Amino acid sequence: MKKRVAAVCMVCLCSFLFWGCQKPENEQNAENLPELIIGLDGSYEPYTYMNENGELAGSDIELAEEACKRMGMKPVFRAIKWDDKDQKLKSGEIDCIWSCYTMTGREERYLWAGPYMHSRHVVVVREDSEIQTLKDLTGRNVAVMSSTKPEGIFLMHEEPNIPVVDNVYCLENMELAFAALQQNYVDATAGHETAVRQYMDITPGDYRILDESLMSVAVGVAFYKQGDADKAELLNSTILEMQNDGTIGSILGSYGIDSNNADGGGVS
Repeated sequence: MKKRVAAVCMVCLCSFLFWGCQKPENEQNAENLPELIIGLDGSYEPYTYMNENGELAGSDIELAEEACKRMGMKPVFRAIKWDDKDQKLKSGEIDCIWSCYTMTGREERYLWAGPYMHSRHVVVVREDSEIQTLKDLTGRNVAVMSSTKPEGIFLMHEEPNIPVVDNVYCLENMELAFAALQQNYVDATAGHETAVRQYMDITPGDYRILDESLMSVAVGVAFYKQGDADKAELLNSTILEMQNDGTIGSILGSYGIDSNNADGGGVS
């Protein structure tokens, strides 16, 4: 009888140890999910940035997490040097670029998912500047973030309403561009309007946005042109679903981005 009791206890103990060592089912499933490796700029608030805890945060982070949840994928975020984004796409180090990236003018350059919002590229000057219109930028010095749409606009001279400036300083991020404006090294800077307004709030000094915008643009997620078309299409259909059920508008609105225009209008 004692042997039988001991045997039963041993079976129970082994069962306890076995199941106690198992990870919860949701954790196991999460580890086995296919990954979507997302390249982003780690300093472009409110879209993608590091919060006070040193963690990636922002509207695009939340959108990506929700989209991946619906697609049965695990998002893997990689903050990259923005100038290296095309190289990393081509090499397969990242699957896509998701960091408030402009589709307009780049439609044939990538496979796209989206757009998931619209925005304006705007010009910012110091409050006391004599510059009132885009035309007043003629012969001036402008700072922009390297390899962004404003850089191309000022360097390529393809837009008839954009004057020829004297110098275009292409800097690593918007923080440096605003620092150059604050210190009077340049006369103006430019970028996505919502991001620009964030930097206006946190950069010492008084600034204003010109009434005329550089360009109104669509924003999407870029995949390598010869890359995984099925993955891009899956994300595209998921983004459409998130637009239709109001998820995108809700997430953007929580970051002060105009949620009423998130699914096809303009972000003010």
